[in-house]
Amino acid sequence: MVDLTTTYLGLELRSPIVASASPITDDPDVVRRLEDAGAAAVVLPSLFEEEILHEELELNRALDAGSEHFAEALDYFPTIEELPHAGDRYVTRLERIKAATSLPVIASLNATSPGGWTDHARRLQDAGADALELNLYHLAADPLLTADDVEDRDLEIVAAVREEIDIPLAVKLSPYYSAMAGFARDVVRAGADGLVLFNRFYQPDLDLETLTVVPRVELSSPSELRLPLRWIAILSPHLAGRASLAATSGIASGTDVVKALLVGADVAMTTSALLRHGPEHVAVIEAELLAWLTEREYESAAQMRGSASHATSGDPAAFERAGYVRTLHSWSAPPHLTPSSPSG
Repeated sequence: MVDLTTTYLGLELRSPIVASASPITDDPDVVRRLEDAGAAAVVLPSLFEEEILHEELELNRALDAGSEHFAEALDYFPTIEELPHAGDRYVTRLERIKAATSLPVIASLNATSPGGWTDHARRLQDAGADALELNLYHLAADPLLTADDVEDRDLEIVAAVREEIDIPLAVKLSPYYSAMAGFARDVVRAGADGLVLFNRFYQPDLDLETLTVVPRVELSSPSELRLPLRWIAILSPHLAGRASLAATSGIASGTDVVKALLVGADVAMTTSALLRHGPEHVAVIEAELLAWLTEREYESAAQMRGSASHATSGDPAAFERAGYVRTLHSWSAPPHLTPSSPSG
């Protein structure tokens, strides 16, 4: 058998196939099915900064209502224990899933700004999370903010979370930073043990009947893997030995995992394929990965990792501007657009 083991965030995994955050990783019974199918680890759905702050503000507002008008209002209700909120519920789910599986369980925080909510990172660690994935997910929509402002704020978030925990920390990035390679380096310097590329921005749509903005969730397709492949190929030579790399978006088959490993990823994370086909699809992905490696007489997945990265590729310019030019020139016009030959 080909050895599929890999190391991600210092965790020893049976294979590079990880079930990333989705509704199915929030259910202990489904997580057991993922484990039986061969998943190497699971990432829980995110606990959002907004959930934590909103519930805390609403609770405080409710408890203080009327007290500024009527002194006796302070005696209306007896002192109560702190009510459970989003963070408490998340910790409970994490503990249930940890009890249901022997897989490494990676908790997830989704953040937009620095703040006291980072205390919850330690709560997740104390509840048994094997690692933490920090999602930096926001749009730089304020025209008064510069690129430096945005990046400094995000680095402050990473550093604050790093200070709270001792377990491994991965940071899930969007692809829209103005100097992606330099920012990735800075995220690692701020304390990240790994990078997950990339976060998908779900684009709003318009309802033409009500003229309102409506959410549209569309599952990813394999074509979306191209962007993570490019950046992992570029970053992996610079971050080798310093940070793990995970590819996400568009991982649907064993050959998608092969591509991710070839450019230097340590793991490939899949969500949409599991939502389409169910947890057992992990076994299909692994079988296809094994078949590809066996056919080419690889002894391990590690043996081929990074062999097509920016540093090792026979054509590194293909990952940069030259690839853009070449792609444009590779298009062939269909017959109905081909100019007719002049008649005799």
